[in-house]
Amino acid sequence: MDVKKDQWTSKIGFILASAGAAIGLGAIWKFPYVTGMSGGGAFFLLFVVFTILIGLPLLISEFIIGRGSGKEAVSAYKKLAPDSLWVWVGRLGVLGCFLLLSFYSVVGGWVLVYSGLSIPGNIIAEGASYLDLFGSIIGTPWITILGLLIFSLINVLIISLGVSNGIEKANKYMMPLLFIFFIILVVRALTLEGALEGVKFFLSPDFSKITGEAILYALGQSFFSLAVGFSCMVTYSSYLKKDVSLTSSASAVVGMNIFVSLLAGLAIFPVVFAFGYEPAEGPGLLFIVLPSVFSQLPFGEIFLCLFLLLFLFATLTSSFSLYEIIVASFTANGKRSRSKVTWISGLIIFLAAIPAALSSSSLSDLLIFGKSIFDATDFLVSNIMLPFGSLLISFFIIYSADKSLVKHEFELNSTAAPRLYPAWRFLMTCVAPITIIVVFLNTLGVL
Repeated sequence: MDVKKDQWTSKIGFILASAGAAIGLGAIWKFPYVTGMSGGGAFFLLFVVFTILIGLPLLISEFIIGRGSGKEAVSAYKKLAPDSLWVWVGRLGVLGCFLLLSFYSVVGGWVLVYSGLSIPGNIIAEGASYLDLFGSIIGTPWITILGLLIFSLINVLIISLGVSNGIEKANKYMMPLLFIFFIILVVRALTLEGALEGVKFFLSPDFSKITGEAILYALGQSFFSLAVGFSCMVTYSSYLKKDVSLTSSASAVVGMNIFVSLLAGLAIFPVVFAFGYEPAEGPGLLFIVLPSVFSQLPFGEIFLCLFLLLFLFATLTSSFSLYEIIVASFTANGKRSRSKVTWISGLIIFLAAIPAALSSSSLSDLLIFGKSIFDATDFLVSNIMLPFGSLLISFFIIYSADKSLVKHEFELNSTAAPRLYPAWRFLMTCVAPITIIVVFLNTLGVL
């Protein structure tokens, strides 16, 4: 007998939660610095193309699997393909979310620490070295562990409240605030003298800067920023009612994600160029360069605080989806308390994240294939597990899932969907898997 499930109370609640899952570190932290390191406008164009032609069809696929089965990630594959190995796609997703949280929560802790310092205005100071500040924060064990702990507690408290009372309500407040903060920052950035150079760098493609590595990053970014590949959206869509169009919902999520990535570029690159900084600053772009830039602006402390709060909201809304797939997989049979599973999961994730939190301090000498624990986990998740999970999902939806169920879910409550179905099926049959395989082989050094 099916267990009575919590559900999204509205379509907009589902879209905001799904967009919140997608809009996180990928869009605000990772996207700007990877774009800066990969040539600017050409990388952004590649990212948009990959997101529309591969990310969107994959997102629709996860939505179909989730609502079509009415089950969370692991049980969904059990129901749609009983007595098969496809259940391991869901299990891979749970493992992937666990590993992702083991370094994602560390960055969430950094953002929390910076946000806490920015509210009373304790970041910007005359003569301050923001490189030293960042180094002292990530290099001080008790600070990184405290930030990690608080970030984990916030997630546990929200997830323990359930889908509608916890995740949906949190996203209904956080996502609108995120867009408001972003627009304020973009308007301020674009009014700076010299901002146009940053806009040109971001929106004018220079294809000579595109390398095989940049293409790999663009594809990985499209997965990372849409939260596809780990069946997070399978779990989210399993809570969705049948009166909602999956194609229009997925399109809204992708549109919001591209829009936020655009806003991130317009908020950051004009400011960076206006003050003569290099766009290819790497992961420290937001934590080192932006405080330096905001310190030179009138009311810079206020704008920096707004940006960090925006960053915090995005990081949290995204981490909710990662926690949810883990918690949902262990409470699917209704025999375990959601609250108890959430707290136990939170504790295990917190403990598992400690090595990554200490990879810039106590464990800095511990390297895996020449990378720190943090960087090695990031590479494994973003460049191997996410593309591999996406490849398996594309094979499942085309070759194993019931075709009539897939077509029904794709076309339900949408007048345009029947015309789009053949194109979606072509993309999922040919374009998505071939592209993923080519880039995946490039990652492994085969090509």
